[in-house]
Amino acid sequence: MGRDYRPGPRQRIEQVARQGSSISPLEFCNDVISLLGFSGSYLVANCESIGGTAAKPFLKWAGGKRWLVERHSDALPRFNGRYIEPFLGGGSVFFHLSPQSALISDSNARLIECYKQVRDNHREVVRLLEEHQKLHSESHYYEVRAKIYDCEAAKAAQFLYLNRTCFNGLYRVNMNGFFNVPIGTKSKVIDESESFSEISEALSKAEIRHCDFEETIDRAISGDFVFVDPPYTVKHNLNGFLKYNEKIFSWDDQVRLRDAVVRASKRGAKVLITNAAHTSVVELYEGVGELRFVKRSSVLAGKSSARGSIEELLVAVG
Repeated sequence: MGRDYRPGPRQRIEQVARQGSSISPLEFCNDVISLLGFSGSYLVANCESIGGTAAKPFLKWAGGKRWLVERHSDALPRFNGRYIEPFLGGGSVFFHLSPQSALISDSNARLIECYKQVRDNHREVVRLLEEHQKLHSESHYYEVRAKIYDCEAAKAAQFLYLNRTCFNGLYRVNMNGFFNVPIGTKSKVIDESESFSEISEALSKAEIRHCDFEETIDRAISGDFVFVDPPYTVKHNLNGFLKYNEKIFSWDDQVRLRDAVVRASKRGAKVLITNAAHTSVVELYEGVGELRFVKRSSVLAGKSSARGSIEELLVAVG
């Protein structure tokens, strides 16, 4: 009697691509690793901690880390605890890993309000975004930018609409705390390829908080992975963008962050920090963890011809 046929990794992956499959995220990860010939140590994160959804970041954010997950995902460690991120921003690493348990936070209250509404009330947020899409124009943009909404879903839709249609996806407020970025060139408010239901599902597994980074990092324990992507400030600089960051994240905050990372590492958490590849930052983290320098493309310049390559620092601790 012949042996039962068991499809190999290639066949199983092709089956998923053609018609979907009931195999678990862990089995799928193992198939990919087996097919590519990598050892289990290459896996960027513990598959048991990964939810495997197709959710993608829904915000464009200055300093976002899509380039990191696309080109340097090997820097993300294996972990079997909770995913923790104290500077959420666009959430590229969170959505890339899609963890089963997470604590994500940011000091930007409007940003956190938006995430919570997308998690808890995404259908209403999308409905309001569709209205903005129908009405989008220069006059509508500035009308929405100046308006103060009472409804939480409307606030989230306003935040998303402005993020998607403002100049270069920047988030900037004036001295009175009002968003003041001018309109950009993009007019597409809704992307048909994105699924807010999948985004909401991914966020449903996360505790989302508006708080200081230190409060979040201090909750990390053994088995957790903390991804730290602070605003880039250095000890002495003449860079205008970094000088703007100094108003919201000072050098004293950089030192306070380093100390919080050290404490988390001593409790058994693994930490990955991204930061400016500046002498003062390198000196700050010398002896704390493994330092690695990587290059990425700059996307902040208004003209693509003015965008060059930038070196950044990765620090792996624990």
